[in-house]
Amino acid sequence: MQGDIDRRIRLLDAALAVAIGAAVLAAACAASRPDALDLLLVAVGTLVLAGHRWAPRAVLAVTTVAMLGYVVHAHPGSWAAFPVLAAVHTAARGGRRAWGVAAGTLFLAGYFTVLIVAAPGAQDTVERTLLLLGWFLCAGVTGLIDKNWQAYLRQTEQRALDAERNREETALRRAGEERLRIARELHDSLTHSISIVKLQAGVAVHLARKRGSEVEPALLAIQEASGEAMRELRATLEVLRTDVVEPGTGLDRIDELAERARTAGIELSVTVTGVERTLPSDVDRAAYRIVQEALTNVARHADRARTTIELVYGERVLTVRVDDQGPGAPGDAVTAGTGLTGMGERVRALGGTLTAAPRPGGGFSVRAELPLQTSGTTV
Repeated sequence: MQGDIDRRIRLLDAALAVAIGAAVLAAACAASRPDALDLLLVAVGTLVLAGHRWAPRAVLAVTTVAMLGYVVHAHPGSWAAFPVLAAVHTAARGGRRAWGVAAGTLFLAGYFTVLIVAAPGAQDTVERTLLLLGWFLCAGVTGLIDKNWQAYLRQTEQRALDAERNREETALRRAGEERLRIARELHDSLTHSISIVKLQAGVAVHLARKRGSEVEPALLAIQEASGEAMRELRATLEVLRTDVVEPGTGLDRIDELAERARTAGIELSVTVTGVERTLPSDVDRAAYRIVQEALTNVARHADRARTTIELVYGERVLTVRVDDQGPGAPGDAVTAGTGLTGMGERVRALGGTLTAAPRPGGGFSVRAELPLQTSGTTV
């Protein structure tokens, strides 16, 4: 699109230069019989105007010198100044007023000198020179007006773009506020429900112990899991309400997360390579949630298969990889449920990449690359 516009502009400039050259040559032929040097000077002084957008100072200099040479050689009428007027106009429009003034002054001085030498009549010479001076002033003024008009159009276009961007930002902010409100409501509701589950499990454990009965491991697991869910929900809800990052919700708890997975029956190993260091809070939380969700999928869909967690601390990227040896086979279709969708949203919000697919040797692999310098916000 931009290339087509530039091509059209170049063609238009070339057409205008040819038109100016044709008009000056026609005037020259009507006034006298121009020789080869006259034709060359006029052609150079007019056709070079086609490049005024790309080399305005060079075009102004060449046009002024060529047409001044033509004036000295052929003593033409005032129409010989027309190409120089066009060059002065474009120079003023491009913000090069000093160059335009210098070129106009040089041409007028040469033109006045030639007239005085060729025809000693001072009054006619002064009148013609003053007339040209007025035309040069008009060329400079119209160039400045054109420059200001173009600046006004650009400013108006920029204001329209800014207004459109502000509307988009406002819409995104309102959407984010609505999502935040829904998240808060959801967390409040879940906190209430899980607190009831925890309470009921606690009562059941208490009654079992009071009767001297053996407490079922599943009941203890429910009690522990509900308590952990309560703590996480409260921490997340506090973040949503205060916009303050809650410490202890990232990879500093990876060992605790791995131990819970082992308790649930997953044979798990954790490998950390690179220099461990403090991560940006959004990256830290996202990495923890990705590992947590991946382990949840192992427990649900991979029959608690043997699993490896690998954390690679790079200079600019944190790589999180969770591989299991479950029943997944290469080529199996992957249906993105809520868990994988949430992982993708978290990673994309940070400007990273996520790959979740069956492994070539069987099982399933989740790999996330998270930039360590982000401007996003986890979802």
